[in-house]
This record gives sequence, structure tokens and C-alpha cells, in this order.
Amino acid sequence: MSDAAVVCRELGCGEAVDALGKSHFGSGSGPIWMDDVDCSGSESRLKNCRSPVWGKHDCNETHNSGVICSGARLVLGSRCSGRVEVLHGESWVTVCDADFNQQDAEVVCRELGCGSPVKVLGAAAFGRGEGQVWSEVLQCRGNKSQIHFCPKSSSLKHNCSHDNDVGLVCAGSVRLMNGGSRCAGRVEVLHRGQWGTVCGNNWYMRDAAVVCRELGCGEAVHAVSESHFGSGSGPIWMDDVDCSGSEFTLKKCQRRGWGVLLVNGSRCSGRVEVLHGESWFTVCDADFNQQDAEVVCRELGCGSPVEVLGAAAFGRVEGQVWSEELQCRGNKSQIHFCPKSSSLKHNCSHDNDVGLVCADSVRLVDGGHRCAGRVEVFYNRTWRSVCGKNWDIRDAAVVCRELGCGEAVFKNVQFGPRSAWMDDVNCSGSESSVKHCRSAGWVEQICNRLAGVICSGVRLVGRSRCSGRVEVLHGESWVTVCDADFDQQGAEVVCRELGCGSPVEVLGAAAFGRGEGQVWSEELQCRGNKSQIHFCPKSSSLKHNCSHDNDVGLACSGDKRRLVGGPNACSGRVEKLHRNSWLPVCDADFNQQDAEVVCSWELGCGSPVEVLGAAAFGRAEGQMWSEELQCRGNESHMYLCQTSPSLKPNCSHNKDVGLRCSGHTQARLMNGSDSCSGRVELQYLSEWGTVCDVSWDMRAASVLCAQLKCGSSVAVLGSDWFGEGSGRIWADVFDCQGNETHLLKCPISSWSRTACSHKQDAGVICSGSSLASHEGGVRLSGGMECEGEVEVFFRQEWRRVLLDSWSESEASVVCRQLGCGSVLNTSSSSSSSPEHSYMCVTGFNCSGSEAHLRNCSSSQAVNCSSTVQLYITCSGTSNTVHSSIRLVGSGGDCAGRLEVFHSGSWGTVSDELWDIEDAQVVCRQLQCGVALSAPGPARFGSGTGPIWLNEVECEGNEASLWNCRYQLCGEDECGHKDDVGVVCSEYKEIRLTEGCEGNLEVFYNGTWGNVCVNGMTDETAKLICRELNCGRTGSESWSKARVESAPNWLDNVKCRKHDSTLWHCPSSSWGENRCDNRNEVACITSSENGNTLDLTNWLCDSSPHERPCSS
Repeated sequence: MSDAAVVCRELGCGEAVDALGKSHFGSGSGPIWMDDVDCSGSESRLKNCRSPVWGKHDCNETHNSGVICSGARLVLGSRCSGRVEVLHGESWVTVCDADFNQQDAEVVCRELGCGSPVKVLGAAAFGRGEGQVWSEVLQCRGNKSQIHFCPKSSSLKHNCSHDNDVGLVCAGSVRLMNGGSRCAGRVEVLHRGQWGTVCGNNWYMRDAAVVCRELGCGEAVHAVSESHFGSGSGPIWMDDVDCSGSEFTLKKCQRRGWGVLLVNGSRCSGRVEVLHGESWFTVCDADFNQQDAEVVCRELGCGSPVEVLGAAAFGRVEGQVWSEELQCRGNKSQIHFCPKSSSLKHNCSHDNDVGLVCADSVRLVDGGHRCAGRVEVFYNRTWRSVCGKNWDIRDAAVVCRELGCGEAVFKNVQFGPRSAWMDDVNCSGSESSVKHCRSAGWVEQICNRLAGVICSGVRLVGRSRCSGRVEVLHGESWVTVCDADFDQQGAEVVCRELGCGSPVEVLGAAAFGRGEGQVWSEELQCRGNKSQIHFCPKSSSLKHNCSHDNDVGLACSGDKRRLVGGPNACSGRVEKLHRNSWLPVCDADFNQQDAEVVCSWELGCGSPVEVLGAAAFGRAEGQMWSEELQCRGNESHMYLCQTSPSLKPNCSHNKDVGLRCSGHTQARLMNGSDSCSGRVELQYLSEWGTVCDVSWDMRAASVLCAQLKCGSSVAVLGSDWFGEGSGRIWADVFDCQGNETHLLKCPISSWSRTACSHKQDAGVICSGSSLASHEGGVRLSGGMECEGEVEVFFRQEWRRVLLDSWSESEASVVCRQLGCGSVLNTSSSSSSSPEHSYMCVTGFNCSGSEAHLRNCSSSQAVNCSSTVQLYITCSGTSNTVHSSIRLVGSGGDCAGRLEVFHSGSWGTVSDELWDIEDAQVVCRQLQCGVALSAPGPARFGSGTGPIWLNEVECEGNEASLWNCRYQLCGEDECGHKDDVGVVCSEYKEIRLTEGCEGNLEVFYNGTWGNVCVNGMTDETAKLICRELNCGRTGSESWSKARVESAPNWLDNVKCRKHDSTLWHCPSSSWGENRCDNRNEVACITSSENGNTLDLTNWLCDSSPHERPCSS
């Protein structure tokens, strides 16, 4: 704006109200004299501003600068709406609403380049101004170009105040129609003097936010599409609008251009269509050349043209073919600036519709049609592949959406080596382009595994990628197809589109199961030569009573391999389809390269895990396959592999080869309280199934929790917790170590042959679940804080502990977990609680150094065989006054839910009348400093058992809670949702900033602060990892503080082998340190067997991800 201000002053045109770029007022001609202009704003002439040498620049005519100068401005709304202010001398003054009319409004809107006036608003509608109210009446006739050319006279409204400041809304470039107010409705934009609508494709909240800001209508509260406010008329000016949210006008957002579109491809590739009047016309390929392509790509913000394609490469369309020939010279900014002449191609038809690919594109190659194949992106003027590392269905979905190719029905990894631009792509799935996804960066590299995808408006659901129930994408839903509306020619197109060869059999009567949702109401009329199903003509189905019992199915020839006899569709005996018979393959004729092709392309089952000989999945019957496969491993189709006669003509069924592929594509937990607890379900291909608890253990559960970003596993449960599933039961036995990041990385040691029903469905509670807060918790019953009968919260119930398999190691963990020091004695006790006699737990196996029973190997629930339970005495046993109250649920002694010991058992306190004075007494009684807060109901979780106290009223100076006034809760008077909590200043907590890695921070005196690295050793790192349930090893390094203003709480921390928590380790006093926040904050690095792997961050060995600390 400072550059624009100099121009306006030099021209005597008032003040700059807007600085515009990107040739807002059209492209100029002649030389470009100035570039990178830098004015301070006080210069008298533009020539006096700093800039490079005259005539030296790196821009073109599409980036010409523009300015709007004015003696009027609109304030507190947008550029085209707000409080009217007029420049008077050197000051801006407001205008009285009685002195301003429609004709004045015409001039102001015109002067500001904002179209025509929409509404004049009085009574300070855009807020009260400051300074003077103008003392003159404007008498514009409406035809003036600027406000200072209008006649004026003295105002008769001498008592006009800022309560009467006039406001104005100009049409600008956008308006909202049919919504009941000017701030709601159908979006319409003004272009070339005509109002038109905006297409609702990919219309999101950030796009709506720009409109609201432009109109001065506050924030967007809802973005609606699908003609919610009725259909408009006139041209559709904009489509696929993509705003960042920070633009000041909708016209500044990326979009498909004004008057030209690329259709049936992506934003930057497709069939060329031109707006003529109110209709869209295709263009004849003979009337369109490279220079026309330059202009179209530039107008759409898509770089330069890559390829002009004739012969309806992006499909034929109904309607008119444009009757004029474009004669662009390549330097125009918009297609409508190009000269035109009558076309000489009067017989041009839609078979000649021209298509265009611009440089900002993605494409799929070697897949048989434009919506299938290896992914390539255009960058630095070169097409290259995308590496296949971690390529998944979400990444594939973004590519399909960008190409306008329906949904991703298959993602595969093809084999190189090839040159690639992108690696380790990680899309959320909502991006408009694969280039917007996170990746390892744009660097040319050689990749052996390359990303591929099949996009389609059709899919086959059932046993494999190339056979199943036919479903067609209709709008945003998948619908089934009636068997009476689908024939052999439709099957030809579907198999071709999915890269599955030719059709083998069309199957009616729901052969692949009944679908859900709608049955398609149209009949396909394919001729068999189409490349995609949506190009086929359709007509209304005559089968109005068609139901899911008539869902059509299809088997394509691409489905030439199958795996049978295994636990799922991705493991089993390899069989080859030959003349309608399935034949097993000899193990001597099948190797790792053959397995690569079968798993990844043929079956869509990921990568091969193991090739198994000697009839590992059982012996077949009948003939053997008589040929040997000779795949190189990089073929995209099985039929591209060479074959030769088998060298083992006498191979028997004892040599039937088997194959295990990595298999399941997704996992989930169902029917729990949240996404981190529930019944385990895995997806193979498109089929979900449960897991048998015989095949499932704590280590596999921990890997699944990490995979789902739910922490670690705290409990493995049966179907009685999360209900019985339905459908398939997978029998894989996962042989996990527990530190893998994904179940795919666990070996499958075998598959369970045990008969399993849904009564044995496995369930899991992860540490990220709300159910996990109590699991593995410990309490001692009997009235004393650190002595009593041991009870463990296991599988959502408190259970007594049996003496068998219990040693001093387990007892020391319990004492540590309770904050009760070390174990003094364990003994037997006859339970005085008969209601617990049937619920016991056994089988704990601890080393003795764990911070929590959850870290010990898994226990199991048993029926109590006797009433003899475990009694324990810890060194922290005390009869002091504070042993009758405790704070639980935070992991520390000085914060948590308040519990009091009364009438032989622990109970909670209700929050009625509870305040900071009451909390102050609790903190003093527990020797925990001063109270920082008295958190609201159930902040630390709801308690169990009795609710003892209500209406506690302390003065704040009492020595004990029992010295305060209180009431005992009557029956049904109080609920656990009202349990009070307390946070005291001595409450201490530790964390690593990235879960199990990152900067070490401690919570003390109500604030998170740093721990300095001075004097720290690996022993401290190991203790931190154990204490945070993050494994057993770690090593320290340095980093900079995450928050510069955070205090440095601890320095010179030196933990010893026998310390069980950071708070037992010697260190400097709180806040005393010699520490530089820029490079001396403690940070942990992952270690293996004590050998440091990386000295830039702190990472515990169980972390599923390695992210560097800030440095």
C-alpha cells in the first residue's frame, strides 16, 4: 500500500484504497520498466522509490500492478462495504446518513471499482467513526466518476453525530441472493458486467470465509452447496474454487477460469469448454493450437501446456461445438481477449472435442486408460513417478479426485527402478491435489517401488479385486446394479476399467452377497468398446421391483490366481485358473518374484511375507498346473509374466505351494466407549472380520494400539466386554514383539486351527481410551494407606490377588505405584469381603523395576479357589493425620480426586459448596504446599464406592479436613459425577513433548518447565522411559526450549540405579540452574542395547515414530 500511496499522491487522486496485482485491470503493452518497487510512502514521485535497474525484471504482462485511489473509502466492512468516509483536506471525515442518497452511492461504488450500490445503511450500521462528521451535503447526479467532482452544499443537519454515520454496501464482485438477508444466500459473482453463480464443487468453509469477509458480514458459520438457496440463472462463472482463507476477495482464490473450463479430467487437464452467452461449448481440435493452449493454461493458473489432445480424449459431451476458431498469440491473459474467426470446420463433431493437459497436472500411465496406472507428477518441466513408500488408499483417493476419476478402488505399488519426484507421501485424504500432501520433499531420486492407482466409478465387492458384486458410484454413494440391467458388454467395460482383463462370467441372484443401500435405477447400455462405465449410455430401468436379491456379480479373467485353505483371502495355497478349473502350483515352479506379482497386483494383498512349500496350506485334489512362472517381479499384470513348461512334471500335491501376503489393509476397534477401545476387527480386501482371542495376545494388542495412535495396550478382553461381532473370523496368529508400529510388520507364525466362534472375539483397551484410567490400578483395603489386602482393577472390576505366582518383585511394584516406598512384608490374609470371593486375579510377572503393574506381563482373571488373599506392608506405612485422606487419579500424590477414609473404607467428596479454601486445607494436610485449583466435578474421573462428605466448609486455616464443617451424604443424595478434585503446588508430573520422545518437561507449582541437561546420564534417561511406560532404555542429548518463556525447573539431575522415580533423584533445588534455553534443555534419543543411534533428540525405545526434537 505504501507504493500505491505514492502513485495516488503524485496524481492528485486522494489516498490509496487498494493495491492490486496480477493484471487486475488487464495486461498492458510495451516494455515493463520497473520491478520490485519499494517505496517508504513519503516519496513525491514513484520514480524516487527504490527499484532495480530500469527495464530489468523477471515478470510478464500477467503481473502488471494496479492502484485504486480515491477521496472516499469504506471502513470496517470490506473493500466494497463499510462506513463511508470522505477525504477533507488531510483528514478522513464521516458522512451524515441524512446527507447521502442513492446517487451519491452510485458514484462512491464506481470510484472504488465496486460495481453498483446494493444498500445504503444509516444509524452507524458499520460502527461509529471518530473525528469530524462532514458538514456538507453531497449532490451527485450518479454519473460522476469521483466523489470530489460532485456539487456540495452546506448541511442542514447541524446536530448530526456519529450515531448517524452512513454505511454503504456495493455489489463489488460478489453478492448473496435468496437467503433472507444480505449475509446469507446463493453466492453470485459479477464478471464482464454480468452476474453469474459459483459451482458448489469442493466448496468449503475457508471459501465461504472469504465471501463473508468481502461482504463485511463477520465470520462464515456454514458453507452450503447443492443449490440450498435455489438455482441461479445466467452463466456459471466459477468452479472448483480453492481459497486459502486469507484472500480479501473471492476473485483472488484459485479456481477454474472465467469463461473457460477443463472438464472430465482435473483442475488442470480435461476437455476444453468455452462459455458463449449462457452456454458452454466444446472446441474442435482443428481450431485449437499450442498458442491457444498457452492462454487457457495461464488463465486457469495451471502453468504451461504439456499436451493438446484431439479426438475426444477426455470423452464426448452433448450440446454444441463452438463455431469459431481461436487465434490467440499466446501472450493474452484470458481466452476472451483472443481474436476469433469463423471456423472452416463446419462438420466438426463431438468426436473431435479438443482436450488439454497443463503443467500443474498429475497423470496415470501404463494402466490401459487415463484413470489407472502408475502415478506421475509434473515438476520442473519433467514428468516423474512417485515413490511407493507408505502409499495407501487415502493418497490414491486424492489422485482420483484430482483427475476427476471417481473413487480409488485399488492402490498398488509397482516395481521400478524409475526416477521419481516425491517420496513418503502422506495425504489426509481431503487435499485437492497430491502436490498439497505432506511428503519427504521434491527431490529427484531413484525408487524401486512406485505408487499406482486404479480410479473408477465402478468396483467389485467380494472375494478379490477382480471378482465380486458390481457397484457403481452414483453421486457420493455406491449403488448395486440389477442383474436384469447388466449384460456381457457392460461386463467388458467394467473388467477393462478395473484392469482385470476380460469377463469370465456374469452372475445374478446376489451370487456375491446382498448389498446395502440403493439399487441403481438405470440400465447400462454399453457397446463394449468404452474405456469407462460412465461413458456408457444409460436409460431408466424397466425393473422397478429389483431388490438386493438381484444384485449382479462379475468374475473377470484378471482374477487368475487365488489363495485357498488359509486363514483369510491373503494367505493360502496358490491356485491358477485354467479352463474353468482351479489348479495348484508346484513349490519348485514358484519363487519370490512370482509372489510379488500375485500379492501386490493380482490379489491386492500388499507385499509377500512368506512363500511356503510342502503343502503348508493342505493338499489339493486333481491336476497340477503344468507350467513354471518366470516373473521378474515388476510386472503390473500376471499375464505379462513369461511361462515355460514345468521342470517338475511329476510334482505331487505334497508340493503344493502356499503364500502369505501382508494382507489386511485396515484395523479398527468397535463397540467400545471410544475409538481406542473395543472389539478388534481387521479388513482383508473389502471384507471386515473379527479376531479369535486364541490367536491374540498383549503384544499384538500393543502394536494395534500404536497403529491406531492410541498409545499402548492396557487390557486384552473377550467378547463379553464389547459384544459379539458378525461375519468372518480371522485366524491369524500374530507373532509380535510389541514394539512394531503396524500389525503388517508382525510375522504371522501360524494360523489357529481351533474352532472359534464370535463368543471368542478379542477386544482391547488402549491407554488412549477413557476406560484405561483405572485399568491396572491398585488399592489396599483395610483402613491404612500403605498396608492392607491388595486389590487390582482388572477388566473393569476390582479383584483380589491370589498368593500363587506372587513374589517380592510384584510387591515392590505395588508399593512404588502407590507411592508407599519399598516392600517390607507380604503375607496371607483371609478375606473379610465375601462379595469379592468369586473375583480374583493371578499371573503377574514383574522384574521389580516397573513403575506400574500394567508394565508387567499380562495377568488373567480366575475364580477364587479359596478366601486366602495377599496382604502387603510397604515402608511408607504411616499413622499420621494425612493417612485418612488421599488424592487419586493423577499419577501423583498432590493432585487428583479427593478420597477420605471413613467407616473402614475409602469414599469420595461431593462438590456442593466446595471451593479453594477447602482445597487449601487438603494440600496443607497432605504436606503438598498450597492449593492451585479446586477443579470441577469429576475432573480426575468419577470414583467408586461410597460418597462420604457433602457441603464441606473450611475457613482455610484448619490443620485437617476433619476440622472443617461438613455433612455426611445421605443415600441417593450425591452422585459420583460431582466428585471433587484438588491440585496442589507440590504436584509434580513429567512428560516428553512428543509422547515417548522429545524435550523433557516437568510440571511444578502449576507450570510446565524445562529440565536442563547438565550432569545428566543415560541412567536418568532409562528411568524416565520406564516411568512414562515408554520402554526400558534411552539416552540424553540437548535441545532448545519448546517455549522460550518457560522456567527451568531442574538442573544437575543425576538418577541412580535404585531410584524408582525422577523425584527420588538428586538435583539442584527447584528453579536453581545454570542453563541456556537455546541449547541446554534435556532431550532423549532412542537407544538399542545402550548404544546411542541419534544424538539430536530424546526418544524412548517403544516410540512408534521418530521425530526430531527442536534444535
